[in-house]
Amino acid sequence: MEILIALVVVVVLMVIAASKYKFHPFLSLLMAGIVMGFVGGLTEEEITATLTSGFGKTLGSIGIIIAFGTIIGAYLEKSGGAKTMANWALNTIGKSRSVLAMNITGFIVSIPVYCDSGFIILSPLNKAISKSTKIPLTVLAVSLAAGLYTAHVFVPPTPGPLAATAALDADLGLVILLGLAVAFPVSLVGYFWAKYLQRRYKNIETSTENKDEVSETDSQHQTIPKTSNTFMPIIIPIVLIALKSISDYPTHPFGEGVFSRITNFIGNPIIALLIGVFLAFKLKKNVKEATHFNWVTSGLKEAGIIILITGAGGAFGSILQATGIGDIIGSKFSNLNLGLFLPFIIAAVLKTAQGSSTVSIITTAAIIAPILESFGLDSSLGRALTVLAIGAGAMTVSHLNDSFFWVVAQFSGMDTPTALKTQTVSTLIQGFFGIILIMIIGWIFI
Repeated sequence: MEILIALVVVVVLMVIAASKYKFHPFLSLLMAGIVMGFVGGLTEEEITATLTSGFGKTLGSIGIIIAFGTIIGAYLEKSGGAKTMANWALNTIGKSRSVLAMNITGFIVSIPVYCDSGFIILSPLNKAISKSTKIPLTVLAVSLAAGLYTAHVFVPPTPGPLAATAALDADLGLVILLGLAVAFPVSLVGYFWAKYLQRRYKNIETSTENKDEVSETDSQHQTIPKTSNTFMPIIIPIVLIALKSISDYPTHPFGEGVFSRITNFIGNPIIALLIGVFLAFKLKKNVKEATHFNWVTSGLKEAGIIILITGAGGAFGSILQATGIGDIIGSKFSNLNLGLFLPFIIAAVLKTAQGSSTVSIITTAAIIAPILESFGLDSSLGRALTVLAIGAGAMTVSHLNDSFFWVVAQFSGMDTPTALKTQTVSTLIQGFFGIILIMIIGWIFI
C-alpha cells in the first residue's frame, strides 16, 4: 500500500503545485517520476535511465505528429480558415439555426486548432451573429465552446488524445473513428444545453469589450480562403489514417498488394499529417505579406511546450511501469469492476483540481497504462475506449482554474457567476454523458 499512498500524495502535490503556485507541469511530471522511482525501490541509475528512455520513446512515436498538427492549426488560424469554416456552417445549416451552426463549427475547428485559439478566432463572428439574430451572446458562446471542447479532448490530432493514444499503445485510426462517433453526440449535448439557456437568457444583454469590437471590425476586411482549401488539411489526413486502420484489419479488405502498401504508407499518421501540412500551405495565398517560414515557426513554438509536457508524461509513465505499480493497482481494484469508469474518475479529479485538460489526459494515461490488462482493456478496442474515457474525464469540469473558462467568459462578456452557471455546467453534463456513452459501447463490444 505504501506505493499507492505515495502515488496519491505525489499527484495531489502536482495538482497543488500547478494550481496554487503555477509550477510548470513539465517539471512537476519529471519530479513526480523521480520521487516515485525512489519510493518504488529503483536505483539512481535505473531512475535516470527509465526517465530518459520513457521520454524518448514517447516523443519518438508522437513528437512529429504533434508538430505537424500545430503547423496546420497555425495556418488555419492566421489565414482566416477558421472563419471560412464558420461561414460554411452558417450557410449550410441556416442563420435561423445559428446556435447549432456555431456548435458544429467549433467541433470542426477544434480538431486541428487549440480550443482557446479557436474560440478567440471565432469570437467576432459570435458577436456579429448575436447582433443580427438577437440571440444572447451567452447562448452562442456556450454552444461554440461545447463544440470546441469536445473535439479538443476526444479527437486526434489534438495533442491530448494523441498523447494518450501513444501512451496506451492504441490504434490511432480506431481512436479517431470512435472519437468522432462519441464526440459528435457529446457536442450536441452542449448544444441542447445552450438551447435550454436561450429561454433563460432571452432578455439579458451581455456587454462586449472594446478590444473585441475592434477585432470584429478588423476581421471584416480580411480575405478568407476558399472552403475547399480550408477543409482539405483536416479531412484528407483523417481519411488517410482511417483507411490505414481499415487496411490493417486481419481480413485484409484491401488485399496485400501494391494498393495496400501505398495505403499503409500514406495512412501512417506522420505521412498523413505531412500531406495535411502541404495542403495547408495553400491557405497562405490570402496573406501575401506573410511567409511560410514565420507561420511554420509559429506552429512549432506552440508545439514545443506540448511536446515537452507529453514527453515528461511518458517519462512519468515509464517510472510507474518500472515500479510494478500496475500489478498492485490491478490486484487492489480488479474486483471492483470499475472498468472504463476508473480512468474517467482519475482524469476528472485531475482536471477539476489543476485546470488543464491536456495535462490531465497525459497524467491519467501514464497512471492507467500499466493496469489495462488487469481491467480487461488491453484489446485494440479496449485501449481506444480507454483513451476516450480519459478524454471524457478531462472535460469534467472547466471552471476558475482553466484558461479556456476565462477565454469563454471574457470574450463573451460573461461575469464569473454567469460563466459558472453556463459554461461549467455544460462541461459537467457533457463529461458524464460522454462516459455513459463510452461505457455502453464497452459493455456491448468488449
